[in-house]
Amino acid sequence: MQKAEQINLLRVVADEAAQSLPAWTYRDADFMELERRNVFMPAWHLVCHESDIPNIGDYSTLKMFKELALVVRGKDGQIRAFHNVCRHRAARLVDGDQGNCGRNIVCPYHAWTYQLDGRLSGVPYLDQYENFERADHGLIPIECESFAGFVFIRFQSGGHALADYMAPIAEELAIYKTAALKPLRKIGNRLREVNWKNGCDNYCDALHIPVAHWGLNGLIGPTYRLEIDGEAFKIYGDLETGRMPSKSNAAYCKILPRVDHLPDDRQRLWTYYKLWPNLMFDVYPDQVDFMQFIPLTPTSCLLRECAYALDDDRREMKLARYLNCRINRSVNLEDKDLIERVQAGMGSSVFRTGPLGREEILLRKFAGQMRDAIPLARRREKPAREEIDAALA
Repeated sequence: MQKAEQINLLRVVADEAAQSLPAWTYRDADFMELERRNVFMPAWHLVCHESDIPNIGDYSTLKMFKELALVVRGKDGQIRAFHNVCRHRAARLVDGDQGNCGRNIVCPYHAWTYQLDGRLSGVPYLDQYENFERADHGLIPIECESFAGFVFIRFQSGGHALADYMAPIAEELAIYKTAALKPLRKIGNRLREVNWKNGCDNYCDALHIPVAHWGLNGLIGPTYRLEIDGEAFKIYGDLETGRMPSKSNAAYCKILPRVDHLPDDRQRLWTYYKLWPNLMFDVYPDQVDFMQFIPLTPTSCLLRECAYALDDDRREMKLARYLNCRINRSVNLEDKDLIERVQAGMGSSVFRTGPLGREEILLRKFAGQMRDAIPLARRREKPAREEIDAALA
């Protein structure tokens, strides 16, 4: 390669890193199908915490694109994952985000019955089926592992082990004793009329904090820092007082009690972790939350979330957790407005891509991850049908 060509290639790479993903990738059905194949099916996805399903028959579900998954605690205490689909006529087996199916999973359509380890044990009118073997019709398993108390699944096996995926934040999570956490509420879902990437972008965007989050900025704004460790993003800041705090902020800072197992530098530290592609952990001295943006359509997603905490009966801790929820409810409503504004603009005819500042390292990294996973994301305009079809083939 000639020197001039090398210089031009470096310039193209530098220009690409300084630009956001193109608008068409935030609203296009073909691109979403590429995301399904290249991003979501091979990735690890958090379903619940082990403490969400403590008893035999307790289950938690996850729906992603058209895949229906359930994780269930068996009679032997083990947690397993299966496709939430009957092997007879494909009926969904269990309902809701969480529940208990008893000591067996019984299909509500024709009463096919499965053991909690996935084996088919009951088939009404068995004599009507030809050359039928129960062993051939058990539930289809999904790869499932736990890490630091959280239960993950992967629809498409292969790739990094879960321990490797979590390695960049494993040491810090251990400080918070996440394996011993218990849910403060049930896992919830909130509709967001935005592309899932807009939710993730906003989570990683530090520049909007002083502009759009008056309360949060007054709480930790000046101490906001960003870091990248491999594929993991870290955003963190220290609690402050006296900087235009809301009443909830001031009360939280005043009432938050000391947590004995945390070192001094974490007593007043709020930390946010973002993992590929759509998983976030909000780690506070008083509790740990997870969030995911689950794609529904090219312009809508679910914000799936839950909060967990260690046993602590102190009145101050209970009040701190209430105030934490109140503070973050306001932040989430502010973010909802912001990301819906962005999604509206992504549908306009004039916006193609926007510049990213040198210090917007998380947005730059995420855009780079998407371009690596789906090379067509490098195109400012949607490619021709033939190129799309070739990528989908």
